[in-house]
Amino acid sequence: MSGQAVAPRMVAAFEHPAGSAARAVVGGAVGWRGVLLHIHIAEAASFEMEELAAARCVAGRGIEGDRYFLGTGTYSPKPDVREVTLIEQEALDALARNDPPLQAGPVVLRPEDHRRNLTVRGVPLNHLVGRRFAVGEVVLRGGRLNFPCRYLEELLGLELFLPLYNRSGLNCAIERGGVIRPGDPIELLGP
Repeated sequence: MSGQAVAPRMVAAFEHPAGSAARAVVGGAVGWRGVLLHIHIAEAASFEMEELAAARCVAGRGIEGDRYFLGTGTYSPKPDVREVTLIEQEALDALARNDPPLQAGPVVLRPEDHRRNLTVRGVPLNHLVGRRFAVGEVVLRGGRLNFPCRYLEELLGLELFLPLYNRSGLNCAIERGGVIRPGDPIELLGP
């Protein structure tokens, strides 16, 4: 990394019609408590993901050292918040079981393969669009759901589009920064 990075222009996904509607309605999944399993970043698009023992999250920017913090991610030019991206370990476990059977057989997708920053367990990501939640001391707001992309298929040489449909993770904005570590609890904060 050389030179001073310029913050990418981002539009909050929760300002999208679906996200703003979700913010205004009481609901979603409640009564859960999750945990952060893995943290990964990459310096630029297509670079190998690096696992971190701790990461500094900066409000309005992302995870220090990550491609979206630096503006060097594949989708950095797109006006959509990708300050932090999450995926459920349960979705990865389902792929490994071929559940549901949407591909020829089981697909093992390791945490360093899926290109999301945070791998979590026990967190209903699809219910967190427009919602605030804490990962340790950091406060995130769920933006739009991630959709699987052909780019990931090309990088990994695996058919993932259909198996990851509706369970490809969540894009989030950082409302309050801080340091996160694997093992940090994750809990809903409210609207």
